[in-house]
Amino acid sequence: MRIVTSRGARLGALATVATLALSACGGGSIEAETEANESQAAEAGGECGELNMAVNPWVGYEASAYVVGTVAQDQLGCTVNYKDLKEDVSWQGFGTGEVDVVIEDWGHPDLEKKFFEGEGDGTAMDMGPQGNVGIIGWYVPPWLAEEHPDILEWENLNKYAADFATSESGGQGQFLGADPSYVQFDEAIVSNLDLDFKVVFSGSEAASIEAFRKAEENKEFLIGYFYEPQYFMAEVPLAKVALPPYEEGCQADPQDVACDYPETELKKIVGTDWAASDSTAVGLVENFEWTNEDQNVVAGYIAGDGMSPEEAATTWIEDNQDKVDAWLG
Repeated sequence: MRIVTSRGARLGALATVATLALSACGGGSIEAETEANESQAAEAGGECGELNMAVNPWVGYEASAYVVGTVAQDQLGCTVNYKDLKEDVSWQGFGTGEVDVVIEDWGHPDLEKKFFEGEGDGTAMDMGPQGNVGIIGWYVPPWLAEEHPDILEWENLNKYAADFATSESGGQGQFLGADPSYVQFDEAIVSNLDLDFKVVFSGSEAASIEAFRKAEENKEFLIGYFYEPQYFMAEVPLAKVALPPYEEGCQADPQDVACDYPETELKKIVGTDWAASDSTAVGLVENFEWTNEDQNVVAGYIAGDGMSPEEAATTWIEDNQDKVDAWLG
């Protein structure tokens, strides 16, 4: 992360913002827009500089990142750099300054030990909740839950294992994993509960969604890893399978996990040096909180309506300036 400190550099960044604004509005002058942005930055308490925003590979995260990034760019005059990165790679960027913000963290005790002050190198820190509550679980399409309601209890899954078999599951039932980089314990759960299933990874959120959509349309057997907040639930309300309840410590050893996932208060993780800087974006990220419903709206704009992340973020911001004002303090 680099903070722009010279007036010349600052004017250059502000002029870029102004040029974009003029392109959109078709009027005014560069000088006037530059003055307006300088005034806006001054009112916000200083300069923003660059904001390096990690973008992890699921659309809900993308929604959060682009809403915060668009506010930072348009209302604080920041230069926002979006970086498509896996979760663990994002954390490695805090130490080098290549990443300032992970806007949606689902819980990584292993990475906290490595990068938080104390056991780790101190390059990353928790900046508090971002408002979303994450629910990871095992899900089946609605038709399957309706026709075979007992399938929603893990103890009955082996009875149906043969129905879930695919060409990739080696004679066992297939459990559809997601992107292997996500927080997950499915292989351990399958093994420790003696389930006759094999985890086969879809590779991405988009692939998992398409698989569940197809399974519902064609009434195919499918069970897999999924999560909320998730815009797709409004299209196909997947049914959650009950695993042994989560208890404190039951995920302490990843190899021994035999319990459900907990509800998780999603957090903002930021670079320690960036948090101590005078960038006006620090306050924005610190104050940012929204609901699962908010995120689902923006994610739906992107994945359902085909908007670009920038268009989706701008549309939501225009409809929710009161919430944005609270983040700006």
